This record gives sequence, C-alpha cells and structure tokens, in this order.
Amino acid sequence: MPVLFVPHGGGPMPLLGDENHRVLTEFMRSVGKELPRPKAIVVITAHWEEDIVTVSSSPSPGMLYDYHGFPPEAYQFKYPAPGSPKLAQDIAELLKDKGIESRLDSKRSYDHGTFVPLMLMYPLADIPVVQISLLSNFDPSAHIAVGEALAPLHSQGVLILGSGMSFHNMQAFFKFNQSTRSRSESFDIWLTETLTDENISRDEQTTRLTHWQEAPEARFCHPREEHLLPLLVCYGAGSVNSAHAVKMFDTFLFNTKISAFSWL
Repeated sequence: MPVLFVPHGGGPMPLLGDENHRVLTEFMRSVGKELPRPKAIVVITAHWEEDIVTVSSSPSPGMLYDYHGFPPEAYQFKYPAPGSPKLAQDIAELLKDKGIESRLDSKRSYDHGTFVPLMLMYPLADIPVVQISLLSNFDPSAHIAVGEALAPLHSQGVLILGSGMSFHNMQAFFKFNQSTRSRSESFDIWLTETLTDENISRDEQTTRLTHWQEAPEARFCHPREEHLLPLLVCYGAGSVNSAHAVKMFDTFLFNTKISAFSWL
C-alpha cells in the first residue's frame, strides 16, 4: 500500500455536495477505486491533538461531529467501519521500539478528518480504521519520527492516510483576491519541490520540512500548523522506502492552492 496525504476540505462540505469542493470530492472518490484494497487504514488526523501520541483502540468507534453551523444532515452522517484494537496495540509497539511514548484511547470516535475522506474513498465502511493523534507540541521532527516508526505498516497492506490540508488559513479562504491565490501558490510550489524533486536528497527534504516555517508564505498558509503536520507524518512513513513523493492531485479551493501526495 502507498502512503497517502489528502486535503479533506472544509468541514463536512465535501459530503454536502458543495460546488466549491466538487473537484476535490471527485478526486477522493476516484482514489479509493484506484488503490489496492487495504487490510486496514491508519489515519493521522489534523483534528486530534494530545500531549503524547494517542492511538484509537475502540472496536466500534462512534461519530464525532467536530464542526458547527452546518445544516442538520451534517450531523446525521454515519461511518460504521470497525476499529482494530489489535492494530492499535501493534502501532503502540512500533512506537515503543523507536522510543516514542504512546497510549491507547478506547473511547475516541471518528472525527471529520477521518470520516469525511473515508466516506468518499471507502463508502462501504468495511475496512478496519485506526486513528492516530498529532502531538500538541507541534514539533516537526517528532511528527516525522512518528511516521518513520509507522513505516513497516504499509508493507503489511495497511494504508497510512494523512488527513489535513496543504493550505489552511480560515480567514484567507474567503478573501477572493489575487494576492491570496498567489501566496498560496508560492507555498505549494515550495512544498511540491521539497517532496517530489529527485535532485533534493532525503536529508535536505527532512531539513526543509523540519524548518517549514522558513518556506515562502509559510505562516500565511498555516497560521496554525495542525493541518500540515499529518503530511510530515506521511513523509516520515513514506520516505523510508521511497524518498520522493508523487503529486497525485491539486486544485484551487476557495481561491487557494491545495495538493495531495503519495509515496509508493
């Protein structure tokens, strides 16, 4: 299985038929059909932060509607995919082997960083899903290290899925001007080059991503970096075997550039 980072869009809007999300929605529906069927899915979600790495271990997770202000149907979505306590324990062991502290959470429900892309990618909800939190310290190196610890999973038929956004500035999403568009493109060009340019070594990639705040328009594109960090986990997991990513998809969402990447 590849390692995959996808932009999950704005709240539940991809599931509500929002026209601005049409291209992104079509991409997510198609990618689930194109990939081999995974034995399980591990989601690093931008919408879960803990002081240490936390892994969901419920056999039957519920739903967490962690958004507000949407129509009633946005609070009726169901994604009854099973969890996997065994896989959660295996992940905890992988992290321990790399000296990374973790804990299991048997009560964590599927947040929208998980259920929005998965409802589009795997609508049958018949593949076990385990969620992994971000670290609340937002340390880039620590998130890359988490990904490196997870790397053995993708050779075992487990899809490692980072769910976030390559651009995430809520105020800028709704400022439809040329400056917003070009500033988001500047960061996207840097990010794409960093991840995909075969002339850039893995050591240089790691240095760039560890110091991502030095990239063009970095803090404009990510005033708070929780939506970027799942990509750093994916980089850690994917670049162990495939140093350079492939850009799978890009589009403009609310006048800002967003991209998806995979490591094969």
